[in-house]
Amino acid sequence: MTAKQKTILHEVKISGKGLHTGLIVNALLKPAPENHGIIFKRVDIKEQPEIEALVSNVVDTSRGTVIEKNGARVGTIEHMLAALSALGIDNLLIEIDAPEAPIMDGSSVLIYDAIGEDNLKEQNAEREYFVIREKIVFSDKESGVELIALPDDDFSLNVMISYNSEVLDNQFAKLDSLNNFRKEIAPCRTFVFLHELEFLLNNNLVKGGDLDNAIVIMDRDVTQQELDRIADLFHHEHIKLNGQKGILNNLKVHFSNEPARHKLLDLVGDLTLVGKPIKGKIIATRPGHSSNIQFAKMLNKEMCKQFSKTAAPIYDADAEPVMDILKIRELLPHRYPFLMVDKVIEIKENYIVGVKNITGNEPMFTGHFPQEPVFPGVLSIEAMAQCGGLFVLSQMDPEKSYSTYFLKIDGIKFRRKIVPGDTLIIKVELLTPLRRGISTMKGYIFVGSQLASEGEFMAQIVENKAE
Repeated sequence: MTAKQKTILHEVKISGKGLHTGLIVNALLKPAPENHGIIFKRVDIKEQPEIEALVSNVVDTSRGTVIEKNGARVGTIEHMLAALSALGIDNLLIEIDAPEAPIMDGSSVLIYDAIGEDNLKEQNAEREYFVIREKIVFSDKESGVELIALPDDDFSLNVMISYNSEVLDNQFAKLDSLNNFRKEIAPCRTFVFLHELEFLLNNNLVKGGDLDNAIVIMDRDVTQQELDRIADLFHHEHIKLNGQKGILNNLKVHFSNEPARHKLLDLVGDLTLVGKPIKGKIIATRPGHSSNIQFAKMLNKEMCKQFSKTAAPIYDADAEPVMDILKIRELLPHRYPFLMVDKVIEIKENYIVGVKNITGNEPMFTGHFPQEPVFPGVLSIEAMAQCGGLFVLSQMDPEKSYSTYFLKIDGIKFRRKIVPGDTLIIKVELLTPLRRGISTMKGYIFVGSQLASEGEFMAQIVENKAE
């Protein structure tokens, strides 16, 4: 079953402190139309600029993920984006009155629950996925960071973290499905080592920090006086020294591997910026915002190739066809040796994908050419036209029969020879809606990943006279 895009039914207001600015931040989440995407709108600025949640807009990853457009920024967006991805939200307008999202409790759970699973609205437009087709690797040997994307039918993540610390060493976390995000990942809070916290405090970089919205890892021995000073800076009651390294104030963790799970949460949020939901398995070793975004840029580059008009559709020979040859014969009047589509593997709102296998025993090769068999270019045009005809006829009255006729052919290009043994992947997309039985389409034929031919054509659909 084809998945549909989603937005929210009702507006949701989320308020809290900004981690770095200390400002009280109000974010109003509003429903958005199909194909809108996730957009932040800075309503505290006179022009109210909008910033798309896309990796191309990322400008800083030093203390969280920051996006910017036309001089307007929004930072610390990864926890909110992770919640949106887990809920399957594609379209949302986020009106925000500060340069960063609220930190809440340092996790995604409060944002996830504020939106609510029962506040989702399915839209009419189909959801487009970025499908990982082959292994994609980002690696930094010096830091030991590696992120890998592998082909898979769903979105899953494995995360491994490693720190040179007696308190926090190696941890592993995994998420097999976003359906489990709320229970297994959303409550996991951000964490910071004490030595990092001291630097941030001394440089006034966590004005909104709180000992209740982060796990502070005590990686060295401290005095009661030092703890009192930190508590005062956070306007927090004094914490009694427990005399050992570990987690400050013996804060109860939700999971024994909560830091690794939070790194996975961050990764889900950062990968939202790729621009489309991912189908693939992600394996990450020592991820962080900087490496996450570099990896997201690699994925976005591959995604743009995949969704380009000249990118070959995915063909899974094991998948059940949408139409087999018997169904095709019900719709098309063509018969041997002029039936040029063997099966249809995909039909969407505005395009169709068919397959034709070229075999050496087809009759045209007797004369075209005896010593060097080449599939005639005009027949590749016919194959595109028949595929387009199937797209239109599949939407017509099944009780009637129709024929399709060329009215015009434009922009035909032949880019490579088609020979016996080739499998043609035929993609035809609708350029104009069917009006008065006339439709304009653009067709592409691929052999493997190579574009073999393309062209535009106008055709007329005519009801056959009753016998």
